[in-house]
Amino acid sequence: MAETRIARDEAATTVTEERIWVASQWQLIWWRFRKHRLAMAGGIVILLSYLVVIGADFLAYSDPTASDANRSLMPPQAIRWLDDGRLSPHVLALKGRRDPVTLKRVYEPDPNKKLPVILFAQGFEYKFLGVIPTDRHLIGVEGARAEESIFILGTDQLGRDLWSRLMRGTQTSLTIGLVGVALSLFLGILFGGLSGSYGGVLDTVIQRIIEVLRSIPTIPLWMGLGAAMPRDWEITKVYLAITVILSLIGWTELARVVRGRFLSLRQEDFVLAAEFVGCSRMRIIFRHMVPSFLSHIIAATTLALPAMIISETSLSFVGLGLRPPAISWGVLLQNAQTIQALALSPWLLIPAIPVIIAILALNFLGDGLRDAADPYEV
Repeated sequence: MAETRIARDEAATTVTEERIWVASQWQLIWWRFRKHRLAMAGGIVILLSYLVVIGADFLAYSDPTASDANRSLMPPQAIRWLDDGRLSPHVLALKGRRDPVTLKRVYEPDPNKKLPVILFAQGFEYKFLGVIPTDRHLIGVEGARAEESIFILGTDQLGRDLWSRLMRGTQTSLTIGLVGVALSLFLGILFGGLSGSYGGVLDTVIQRIIEVLRSIPTIPLWMGLGAAMPRDWEITKVYLAITVILSLIGWTELARVVRGRFLSLRQEDFVLAAEFVGCSRMRIIFRHMVPSFLSHIIAATTLALPAMIISETSLSFVGLGLRPPAISWGVLLQNAQTIQALALSPWLLIPAIPVIIAILALNFLGDGLRDAADPYEV
């Protein structure tokens, strides 16, 4: 019996070793990555976050820009799931009054007026994926307008629904991070590849440019850019400007990593063979050298994405980035800048929660990809 068990274990070990030896690089990376539970959890969170980006208006039951002073600073409203012991999601209508002592507007639920919460309700019109016109939303209130009846996360000073604005802000902040990292990735690979591949005067010039960019103080730079940005610019222009500026500053670190890799690869046999058959320098860079360490680039990109998101959120929070009526995480957090606002309306700080979750998830995902990038390491 013991000999049979030993033989079975040896056979299983042999099959596993053969499976590893014939596996591709990406299979090895995936096998190792899925053992990293935090990275897997982070990947799921990021996937769900970008699903929110795609369907932000579908998840927002109220127009994010619609305001009403009569519902200013409403606290978060709970969805009641049971009614007389049976499943019946609903919310209670709210009555507002002014406290004669504190002069603060107080909202009280009316137990006699129950508003059923339904799925795929009608609401404000929008274009799904920017193309398909529709007015359907994930949830709504039966027999009433959603923007006047349900407030899952409360409202801000102007009576705008915080949940709907958070969905739109998630779309903006995560898109800026993704576009900014994509541009930084392209610039980093391009200039880092040219620097490491050609060397000489070109390498010297690119490295000096990188040193100059990295030596500029960050805060004075952003203050100057914030002052120089015209106040009458449209939201799209400000959005584009923030993305491009973040990208122009964020590519330097990746460029140095790529340069170091290219210096070590340009004497490899496959690079010399590509040169001998007449391949152009750009083809050698993007078709032969970059794929050889693509996993490292993916890991570096994943770790750079949180920095982009933090940069946009921080700049918008202090008024140097996106400005109202644009909606982003940083713009939403502008309402929670004072102690008085936090003391009277602590729910205005809720947009900080998705920022923290997204940054942690991206860091976990980046750590997992970095560990899995070298699947032969024990």
